[in-house]
Amino acid sequence: MLARILPTAVLAAATALSYPAMGANLKVGVISSLSGPVSALGVPYEKGIRAAHAEHPVIAGHQVDLIVLDDASDPTTAARNARKLAAEDKVDVLIGTSGVPGAMAIAGVARDLKVPLISPTPLSLPGKENDWTVSVSQPFCLMVSAVVDRMKVSGVKTVAFIGFSDALGDIAYDCLVQSARDKGIEVVANERYARGDMSVAGQILKIVAKRPDAVFAGNSGTPGALPYLELAKRNYQGRIYGTHGLINADFVRVAGSAIEGLEVPSGPVLVAEQLPKDNPIRAVSMDFRAAYEKTNGSAPVDAFSAYTYDAYLVLADAAKRATGEPGTEAYRQSLKEAILSTHDVVGTHGIYNFSSNSRYGSDQRAVVVVRMEKGHWKLAQ
Repeated sequence: MLARILPTAVLAAATALSYPAMGANLKVGVISSLSGPVSALGVPYEKGIRAAHAEHPVIAGHQVDLIVLDDASDPTTAARNARKLAAEDKVDVLIGTSGVPGAMAIAGVARDLKVPLISPTPLSLPGKENDWTVSVSQPFCLMVSAVVDRMKVSGVKTVAFIGFSDALGDIAYDCLVQSARDKGIEVVANERYARGDMSVAGQILKIVAKRPDAVFAGNSGTPGALPYLELAKRNYQGRIYGTHGLINADFVRVAGSAIEGLEVPSGPVLVAEQLPKDNPIRAVSMDFRAAYEKTNGSAPVDAFSAYTYDAYLVLADAAKRATGEPGTEAYRQSLKEAILSTHDVVGTHGIYNFSSNSRYGSDQRAVVVVRMEKGHWKLAQ
């Protein structure tokens, strides 16, 4: 079915998925946060990769062995898992993990042990540290800028920031400052909290005292609900915005009515049925939904499971161009080079193009803004 809907530019990738198994098995090491504070993202990541593997257990003539490890939302454990997968299990590629700190830790291992990493999480690494890593997640600043555009249209002149006190919060804040400056919007606060904190009352009191037109939260998952719950308790009447890290069922359940009207960026998959019928992302997204439901017994209610599904599609496309036998250093090197030559692979979150100078594969086609309306995400108009 996949080959029927993909455009010609990526038809070969779909065809590679259906070849009979020949030669050595291709080992895929997956690291995800199946427990701990990032599990609201990590569990969907695992479900997405298992759906992709169940749908396409053979790619480019190789049976795929999927090895999944839990990092318990801990970057140190993520790095240790990556070393085990690379050094002991001899995986040919890594996919993971669910949080920015953990993903950066894995990227370091991928570089040291020379194993390609396809990250479903946005991360920022300088120079040669990027050598073995690409990301199917949209660049964070691309997503934030789409939200800032909505702020500008809505007449927002001042915005306060509250986010995690870690790498994710830093990236979100830096992107907000850059985009807001370009649009003439002033950032009037920079409040932080830890993922495991139980209250942000003090931070929100400081924000409310500044009377901003809007509040932007740089956080993710279930812990991302805290600022919105506290803003609602303080009867804050301004506009509320956030990142794509909030698009999961647990966040919506915990935040409840406090996030009515919240606007966040998303990949197109979340509102696939609302996209034009000639949009190629719509077709792949609908196939993803069918594969997910077949594997997991219910339809996806998040945007995260689709990132690992896309990572698998990128791997499938690259594997058909890689040379040598899986399990060897030569194959890993060839697979890395093949991933970096990815061209117009249609996924659920975008149309991917990688190169040695571009480790993010997404462009403007990978972003929409959605609005929370009565417990459901709707395409913002």
